[in-house]
Amino acid sequence: MTLQERKIPVHYHHLQVEAKWRKIWEELESHRARENSGKPKHYCLDMFPYPSGDGLHVGHWRGYVLSDVWSRVMKMRGHEILHPMGYDAFGLPAENAAIKNGIHPETYTRTAIETFRRQLKEIGAMYDWDREINSSAPDYYKWTQWLFLQLHKKGLAFKKEAPINWCPSCRTGLADEEVVSGQCERCGATVTKKYLPQWFFKITEYGERLLEDLNELDWPQKVKTMQANWIGKSEGAEIVFSLCDREGEILVFTTRPDTLFGATYMVLAPEHPLVAQVTSPALAESVQAYVEGASRESEVERLSLEKEKTGVFTGAYAMNPVNHERIPIWISDYVLMGYGTGAIMAVPAHDSRDWEFAAKFALPIPQVIVPPGGSPGLSAAYVGDGTMINSGDFTGMGSREAWGGIVDWLGGLGLAKKKVNYRLRDWLISRQRYWGAPIPIIYCGDCGTVPVPDRDLPVLLPPVVRYQPTGTGESPLAQIQEFVSTPCPCCGKPARRDTDTLSQWICSSWYYLRYASPHDDLKPFDRKSVDYWLPVDQYVGGVEHAVLHLLYSRFFTKVMYDLGLISFKEPFVRLFNQGMIYRNGAKMSKSKGNVVNPDDLVRKYGADSLRAYELFIGPPEQDSEWNDRGIEGVYRWLRKLWTLVVEGAFYEGAEREKDILSFTHRTIQKVSEDIERFHLNTVVSTLMEFVNFLTSRARELPEGLSSETRDILLRLTAPIAPHLGEELWQITGHSATIFEGPWPSWDSELCREEVVTIVVQVNGKLRDRIEVPAAWSEDRIRAKALEAEKAKPFLGSNPIKHCIYVPGKLVNIVTG
Repeated sequence: MTLQERKIPVHYHHLQVEAKWRKIWEELESHRARENSGKPKHYCLDMFPYPSGDGLHVGHWRGYVLSDVWSRVMKMRGHEILHPMGYDAFGLPAENAAIKNGIHPETYTRTAIETFRRQLKEIGAMYDWDREINSSAPDYYKWTQWLFLQLHKKGLAFKKEAPINWCPSCRTGLADEEVVSGQCERCGATVTKKYLPQWFFKITEYGERLLEDLNELDWPQKVKTMQANWIGKSEGAEIVFSLCDREGEILVFTTRPDTLFGATYMVLAPEHPLVAQVTSPALAESVQAYVEGASRESEVERLSLEKEKTGVFTGAYAMNPVNHERIPIWISDYVLMGYGTGAIMAVPAHDSRDWEFAAKFALPIPQVIVPPGGSPGLSAAYVGDGTMINSGDFTGMGSREAWGGIVDWLGGLGLAKKKVNYRLRDWLISRQRYWGAPIPIIYCGDCGTVPVPDRDLPVLLPPVVRYQPTGTGESPLAQIQEFVSTPCPCCGKPARRDTDTLSQWICSSWYYLRYASPHDDLKPFDRKSVDYWLPVDQYVGGVEHAVLHLLYSRFFTKVMYDLGLISFKEPFVRLFNQGMIYRNGAKMSKSKGNVVNPDDLVRKYGADSLRAYELFIGPPEQDSEWNDRGIEGVYRWLRKLWTLVVEGAFYEGAEREKDILSFTHRTIQKVSEDIERFHLNTVVSTLMEFVNFLTSRARELPEGLSSETRDILLRLTAPIAPHLGEELWQITGHSATIFEGPWPSWDSELCREEVVTIVVQVNGKLRDRIEVPAAWSEDRIRAKALEAEKAKPFLGSNPIKHCIYVPGKLVNIVTG
């Protein structure tokens, strides 16, 4: 019976088809991940989104479609797939949006999740919805709090008063990684400094491991470089400078001990504890004014190369340990307390920043290194290697050799030692906000700092009417007496809770583990399930998280490995970063008014068309410009595919036509290889060419195409357009889902393209010869002949009347 006889609809009704298959997948639990199925496991994961009340736009869709295509192909290759979804629901993004809209964060988040869930289901992705998680749910943040306590037991969580990044708009502290170009990563406000008691994680203890293990990862080099630079390993030495005219010393870290003989002044960071001690009474007022001014600047502003150097003299001096010269001690905002020791020896002849400072304040600039083959004399700082001059016993020595010699000499005097330093700072995790997991710590007058016992977890976030940040440095929780007051779990006496909440980045630092056993009430994750599914085989998300979520997750994984909770050291084996979608030259965002809502496109063209266009729009690792009309071409392609399969003639069995067989196997090879490289834009274009080729050849063959060729076409297309793929698979007589079948394989011999030589004539006279693949269509060969270099001069500007093709032999171009 033909498909027409079976009364298959001629036209493709995408809304009916997509709703039908989403229902079938749900009823059959087609996307349920099953352990110990006998198949090799594959865990593919999207960076889980924070739920915005505005819902998804087409820029969000891109990453979700990429990961779903990959998951479906891996399923067809015989893997058991874990492809879960959840929501990063706590933290600044959700709370800021709730405040802006005048809705309680819990209500806002719940509504936003409902919208996201609906839209994510419309994508047709093979998410295992039974494993859905929500980081703001008590059954999730109970374990976020538990993990905090494990780090606390290990000595990796500590509290101290420190100058922190303060967002005056969000009215909370921010981690260094959340400050971008001096502005809050979430709201864009200029970040200032504020002293507050804060909780930190000792991520610095893992700096070397975080750096070294980057070599094990199949990640984009850009991301690995960004993390390496953020960790910022520097090999140098700590040098002791004794204070003159008083007791005490200043410790500096330098990567250039070979330039010590050129140190003519010292600089302390304005926050350095020695500033108050060394400053002379006569200069105290000007120094204090400078310190206060610097506290209002962001680190980015202080380190800007364009910023004019400023500073004040303290009135104090230190002794250069290599030549015993008295050198003045200044303070300046270009030195940061958070790097090294917060003090530098300034060598203006061999450091650009020191040169600018010395030039402004008329400080000496002695040269101590000359470039190879050069001579003394500088017009700017020389920062390279060379030969030592004006350096005592080290004069004439190469600067690299002198580097070690000076450190060894001073080391023998107890004034120097080799040191490795890191730019990485400890991770600030306190937030003075309501919408987050309460920090599970109690303060008792007798017992001190007391962790909340496991039996009392979770510490529930209390319902409140007023949730807006106070701006005083305290969380809104501090105003709720019934939350703050609690008995000490050790002695039973009245005590008080910590009122800060945990950064949302902690929630996302372990969520990939929870998906392995999301309904476990007794522990954060089941070890057996984690050992089966983890680590994540393929992770998909934006590069903007390179030094936030990705670094934090790596740290958490290593801590949990050290605690014996897991058996692996890295969370994500392979990473792919998708590019952003732009519209009218700007990144898509509601604030720019350039958002495209996918709901309208799904209604008009279908989810499969939108999926395919998201891939076709450009190389997925690059940013792409949205074209409102571009989806129409993809929609026409899918309708053409429908027409080819539903209205075309097919005979049962293997393909008989050699050119079709060759084209088919080359298509399988290219699509398979491009998927492996995530070149999914060319996958779509290759499949478009395949449909065009088969449509053309089908017209020429009385018996039509083989069912083998048709089935290969459907299998290759199904991961891109899963609803359409399933529907065509069913109406062509298959009972099982298309994704249970194998991914097509290619024959290398059949992929070899046979080439024929075609004579090109102009008005019957030989003008050129071209070589083309034997499988090319008549239209492609004619087009190639019209571009033949030697024939072009004979065409001139004359109109072309006919272009006659003799198959496999010649093209005769007849002009008027």
